[in-house]
Amino acid sequence: MRPSDGPGGGRPRVVLFPLPYQGHINPMLRLATALHARGLAITVVHTETRAPDRQKLPADFDLVTIRDGVAPELAESDDVAPFVLALNRSCAAPFRDYLAGARDVACVVADVDWFAPLGVARELGVKALPLMTSSAAKFRVYMAFPVLEEKGYLPIRESNLDTTVKELPPLLVRDLHHEKDETRYRAYAHLLSNMVSGVRQSSGLILNTLDVIEENEIANIYKDISIPVFAIGPLHILSPSVDSSLLLQDRSCLQWLDAQPPGSVIYVSLGSLMSIDAHELTEIAWGLVASRRPFLWVIRPGLVRGCEVSELSIELQEEIRDIGRMVSWAPQQEVLKHPAVGAFLTHCGWNSTLESILEGVPMICRPLGGDQLCNARYVCEVWKVGFRVVEVESQLTRGDVQVAIEKMMGQKEGDEIRERMRDLRDAAAKCISKGGPTDVSLQRLVGFIVSP
Repeated sequence: MRPSDGPGGGRPRVVLFPLPYQGHINPMLRLATALHARGLAITVVHTETRAPDRQKLPADFDLVTIRDGVAPELAESDDVAPFVLALNRSCAAPFRDYLAGARDVACVVADVDWFAPLGVARELGVKALPLMTSSAAKFRVYMAFPVLEEKGYLPIRESNLDTTVKELPPLLVRDLHHEKDETRYRAYAHLLSNMVSGVRQSSGLILNTLDVIEENEIANIYKDISIPVFAIGPLHILSPSVDSSLLLQDRSCLQWLDAQPPGSVIYVSLGSLMSIDAHELTEIAWGLVASRRPFLWVIRPGLVRGCEVSELSIELQEEIRDIGRMVSWAPQQEVLKHPAVGAFLTHCGWNSTLESILEGVPMICRPLGGDQLCNARYVCEVWKVGFRVVEVESQLTRGDVQVAIEKMMGQKEGDEIRERMRDLRDAAAKCISKGGPTDVSLQRLVGFIVSP
């Protein structure tokens, strides 16, 4: 299918298809606004599961919702690979029906996980560009997965956790995929195989990263896949804000921050997807209280495994009342930009990592799984703008939290980390400025999309 110019010569249209997770929806909609600002028409295609609110999208965006037919219990489980595989099976046909009848479509941009819809676009003769919403380093792990198995790094064994992955420095085996259940591990491997194969057959690859922090990783990806690579991140900086939050933000926390001294507050958020047990929630709370430093803590619905509502004891709530503030969800970019925030206790999701770097906020890292393990290694060992509280296999204690806060906020090591973070923030700002590598890459991307 050759996209039509449409009646009156309509603007080239980009169809964007995010994976239905908060951390994937956010960067995709930011990319949509960046492309729209450069003259492209935008259609957002989404599954019924976690579809964005049409009222929150720009008025001139089209929103197309397609059926996904996936059981709600699978969508809500923490077993991501079977859910994504099921989505690919069920959404390929309705996406084909939509795309075959669409006009003016110059390009489909879909999450790298959408290997089936990307295949549909290629079959219909439409440019297919996957978007990697996580780091370039993590995509290199995806590409190397068969080699990692062949060399014996995977599946992970307790005995080799601290083994250096020579093919992917600076990673250790413990930074790779943790999955002890054989069925779940095989589903994950199957997903990665399809994903990487789909990328290799696509027209190019978009990376939500920036040259200054992942120059070598970007170069190695391009060398390996031999298709155009566009590093245009961090997407949250390149485009106007789009309210794509699936949770209601409590903006009153910004007024609370206004009343705190500069650089004094610990911001705590473990992201929108991963969960912890009730014991860890309690230990974090007591560690924050013991630090005697003001903190803003996001305790979202479902944060505690098996509990829709995550509640602390009356005793802890009384202890927290005078020193901290708890919210169910926060406007994170505005929080990190606030001068009162001095450190970020984070799960090291890629969006959070980029937001922290761009605002110059050092990180106390508590990765919980997935790409967070790889991201934390780069934060702590490559860029050296944070440190881990404990390894992912370890049970977090209140003492760990208290010591980490004191190290970051009251010791020489914390001062050195803050200085490195300021330098990295400044380098990132230059990278995304007009004429910088990110700006040039975005211009290349737009030119590529509209070219015959």
